[in-house]
Amino acid sequence: MIPTNLRGFLFDMDGVLYRGRRVLPGARALLAALERKGIPFALVTNNSTRTPRQYTGFLAAMGMRVPAGRIVTSSVGTVAHLRSTLRPGARVLVIGEASFRRLVARAGFIVAWEDVAAVAVGLDRRLTYAKLARATAAVARGAAFIASNADPMLPTEHGALPGAGALVAAVARATGRTPIVIGKPDPRLLREAMARIGTRPAETAMVGDQLATDVAAGRAAGLFTIHVLTGLDQNRSRRRGDPRPDLTVRDLNDLRRWMAGENLRTD
Repeated sequence: MIPTNLRGFLFDMDGVLYRGRRVLPGARALLAALERKGIPFALVTNNSTRTPRQYTGFLAAMGMRVPAGRIVTSSVGTVAHLRSTLRPGARVLVIGEASFRRLVARAGFIVAWEDVAAVAVGLDRRLTYAKLARATAAVARGAAFIASNADPMLPTEHGALPGAGALVAAVARATGRTPIVIGKPDPRLLREAMARIGTRPAETAMVGDQLATDVAAGRAAGLFTIHVLTGLDQNRSRRRGDPRPDLTVRDLNDLRRWMAGENLRTD
């Protein structure tokens, strides 16, 4: 059953709004329409390689204007977790890019390689064996082990590349430790996004291209789930264990038509 009380939307980004630097069908028009109608929305991504402010600039270059306060990344979620579990000034080893390290430092932690209380692992496209060895040694000695996300692949316009989950898996395999995973399918990023736009789960939709992360997180948080067929899952059949979305659309143009009252396919 399609709810009639939806008043807020959460969107995954890569594979839903854009692929690489190519805007996907309907993305600009849909976000603009939501703004005009005063319908609140936020963006929720597992990607930890940009800060919300950097994402604002990245999106603006493609004609989509979203304030940084409505962009919730897995690095933002990781910093929130560190704040809730560590004392101010604690030492944290960060496997990740400069933007991730800056967020951790700005939150009042010391980014370090030795004597750390926690290891936070995100995507690092300049990963070296030495970095991996330091992270593994710290986790083996008992440091808290936090993963920004467990996505095995990073979607790009040139195809899928190794994601943060591949790095997390290396540390987990070497140490035998299971990390706390911050990103989707865990629902905490969605709850943070709803708090920012002022909506409750029963009146919020999660729009994503991946069943195992976006739709799973939406269902875990109690949201109406919309699967858009423009991303990683577009060419694969549903696998055993995949959650069932409430609505499936081909792209965001299709979603606009559904919002206008046209009948589309529900799963």
